[in-house]
Amino acid sequence: MEATTPGRRPVRVLIADDETMVRAGIRAILARDPRTEVVAEAADGEEAVALAHRHLPDVVLMDIQMPGLNGIEAAARIHRAVPGTGVVMLTTFGEDHFIQRALEEGANGFLLKADDPRELLNGVQAVASGGAYLSPRVAARVVAGLRAHRTVRPRRPLDHLTDRERDVLAGLGAGLSNAEIAARLHVVEGTVKAHVSAVLAKLGARNRVEAALAAYEAGLVARDT
Repeated sequence: MEATTPGRRPVRVLIADDETMVRAGIRAILARDPRTEVVAEAADGEEAVALAHRHLPDVVLMDIQMPGLNGIEAAARIHRAVPGTGVVMLTTFGEDHFIQRALEEGANGFLLKADDPRELLNGVQAVASGGAYLSPRVAARVVAGLRAHRTVRPRRPLDHLTDRERDVLAGLGAGLSNAEIAARLHVVEGTVKAHVSAVLAKLGARNRVEAALAAYEAGLVARDT
């Protein structure tokens, strides 16, 4: 397990799920990683919003379907009121139709509850660093669904992206932050920020998660289905 970088505090995480055993399982996974710290747990959306206000976590791991205020509505409230907090939605098979709405409400990532625990850790770190994160299995299912049902814009051609912008898009698809993309491409972070803005504009993507989906559509990110 990777150790916490000296001088860098652990990523503070709020877990929101109405199933006690699910929360316990997630907490156990995160407890094994010294880079993370669980600061609170919520059993429904209202409690998640209240605890996000109180603890100002870096990341909220949010179940989609909860009693009362559901996870998507809770994510929207947190996105508006605590903009420094990233929200990763926890989904199950059969909930693909909720993802587009969650995207519109500002979700920063999506994970399947059945994913490998390493995906959970990767997603938390990516979103805490300012990136977006899509579980490869979530991305593959969403892309397949979008193509089959044509519920959103058609596949976005990448011909109008420069080679460097395609490299940046691949980094977005991998859930990398601007700093991590800059290190990968050996450029300064400001250059990456400019490229990200250009990529989002050219693709008509509203956020990094939609750009990540475009990277998966274009085959720029390896899929694990």
